[in-house]
Amino acid sequence: MRFVLDVHCHTVASGHGYSTVTENAAQAATLGLTHIGIADHGPAMPGAPHFYFFGNMKIVPDTMHGVRVLKGAEVNICNHDGKLDLSEEIMERMDFIIASLHRGVLAPTNKADHTRAMVNAMENPLVAILGHPGDSWFDIDYEAVVETAARTHTIIEINNQTLNPVSLRYNGEEPQRRLLALCKEYGVPVLASSDAHYHTLVGELTEAKKLIIESGIPASQVLNTDPALFFAAVARKRACAQ
Repeated sequence: MRFVLDVHCHTVASGHGYSTVTENAAQAATLGLTHIGIADHGPAMPGAPHFYFFGNMKIVPDTMHGVRVLKGAEVNICNHDGKLDLSEEIMERMDFIIASLHRGVLAPTNKADHTRAMVNAMENPLVAILGHPGDSWFDIDYEAVVETAARTHTIIEINNQTLNPVSLRYNGEEPQRRLLALCKEYGVPVLASSDAHYHTLVGELTEAKKLIIESGIPASQVLNTDPALFFAAVARKRACAQ
């Protein structure tokens, strides 16, 4: 199973990222990736860019170092009602939107609250991807989350950083195994992501890919294998708004 796409990549704009878009694209080219995404944190995250940053992303070239650069955002889920920190007007201009829970924005409370926050965020037709739902800091009802993903045509992210021993979200293996088993059962598309905050980590999907393969999920559900699958999944979700 060959992966050619990694859309969850941060830059210096996130405040705790350390590389530029150009450096990320150059690394992707070295690895033979065809597509990467800019997914800097939404403005509710401490150190994140102003919303003007996201509104002006059209100035970034569509192709750098022979790699297609998609313009997106990792928006923050700001409360348990699923409130997001970018306006729909801005999100509509972007190639994709990831929605995630982060402790710097919304402190962990309990399983019911975390589940409700994710479920409500996925109801937004502009949210294409649920970011790192395997984060062990936020216990969730896995079946309720995947059932909602299936109903709302939301992509479930399998996050490589939650499998990295140096990550603050380490211990994500078991949660992500549970998510993959349910995604296989419900036919929900999955997307491995590096969640890179430094350019040498762009395209580092080794552990996520290993879990995906071990889950036995069909390649047709793994969006990293074909950009056309990814674009179709994003379009399918946005069509829910019409």
